[in-house]
Amino acid sequence: MSLHEAAEAVISSVLTDLKRLIAIPSVSSISEHDDDVLAAADVVAHLLRDVGCPTVELLEVPGGKPAVYGHFPAPEGAPTVLLYAHYDVQPTGDPDAWTSPAFAPSERDGRLYARGAADDKGGIAVHLGALRAFEGKPPVGVKVFIEGEEEIGSPSMEGLFEKFGDRLHADVFVIADAVNWKVGEPSLTATLRGSVDAVVTVSTLQTGLHSGQFGGVVPDALTALCRLLATLHDEAGNVAIEGLKTSPEPTVEYDEDRLREETGILEGVEWIGDGSAASRMWAKPSASVLAIDTTRLKDASNTLIPSAKAKVSVRIAPGDDPVSATKALVDHLHSHAPWGAHVDVQPGRHGSGSEFTLSGELNEKVQSAFREAFGVEAVAIGTGGSIPIAAEFAERNPGAAVLLTAVVDPTSRMHGIDESVDLGDLAKAVVAETLLLQNLA
Repeated sequence: MSLHEAAEAVISSVLTDLKRLIAIPSVSSISEHDDDVLAAADVVAHLLRDVGCPTVELLEVPGGKPAVYGHFPAPEGAPTVLLYAHYDVQPTGDPDAWTSPAFAPSERDGRLYARGAADDKGGIAVHLGALRAFEGKPPVGVKVFIEGEEEIGSPSMEGLFEKFGDRLHADVFVIADAVNWKVGEPSLTATLRGSVDAVVTVSTLQTGLHSGQFGGVVPDALTALCRLLATLHDEAGNVAIEGLKTSPEPTVEYDEDRLREETGILEGVEWIGDGSAASRMWAKPSASVLAIDTTRLKDASNTLIPSAKAKVSVRIAPGDDPVSATKALVDHLHSHAPWGAHVDVQPGRHGSGSEFTLSGELNEKVQSAFREAFGVEAVAIGTGGSIPIAAEFAERNPGAAVLLTAVVDPTSRMHGIDESVDLGDLAKAVVAETLLLQNLA
């Protein structure tokens, strides 16, 4: 049996275990799911032991959620490859909006639907599949690092690096958490945007007032907050925060008709910003209002609201500095307050963007694996999302190669309703990673 055939032969068992893992609602952002997060970590550890991993541990720091670590020592003269993914997932949103229950995996039209099927338990499945294809004896050293806090900004990562950093060194890092170019066409992500965020509170009154008695003279905080948030963009929708950088124009073109189909943007809604779609998504900053805390509609009364707050998220260009970008966001919110409203800004977590290049012999080894598995070359693209650990791995391992691979495609609806993964691409991703490990040997 060829290695390609060996990889294909394990797909059925990989899919069974992926469904088992998906069924655990490991939502890291909701404390009621803390036991589920621990259960998911235990299942991942069990699956690694089951594939023959000689060393499997749960790596933890106080107050954090465990990361699963496995180590297959390198044969003499072979490099070590670290395989990364994460087992925590986003909340489901409105459960009634799902076509099938979010944590009951369902196969429809060649896709597997469930929360985490794509982001990123599908990535775990790819790593397991490659290890199974080698029957637990990979031709290179392999370290497996499966995180449990990626969806909440990886707050324990600094502590994990300080305590267990010696275990997280490698020659090549494979991060299975990016996005493919399209179904059937793989990608290697060359750039990632970074991210910063903040919670801004706008206050105009010591207490609520009768809107009829004082309306027209006294500004309410919610209206003031809305006007402040509107200053984040210019009239065309470009980010208007001074001091943010822009990276060079991507060479890949992103067809806007395809983008309209993939996003499901409503008829008549216009795109925002200037420049190519690829540059707006990958090379330029973006700003989004993620949430607003104010009076609920059902509790509304004729009262001027004294205080309101919002969470603002800014994606920054791959080459921008998150510390200076955070300062730019904070300064903008303070300096654009309308009508003298009082503004308090609490910066949140931030992460660096990344830029990676593959060339020479390594690039050919990588492309060869994807070419055989998918039948086409992997496309070098940018990604608008952020994977801060990619920059961490690169910084802490000078000279190491960082590969961002994917099982997700642009229609997977990561973080959204009816998240899914294409089963054909899942199988091809397992084959590609198996062949990649062999090529790296």
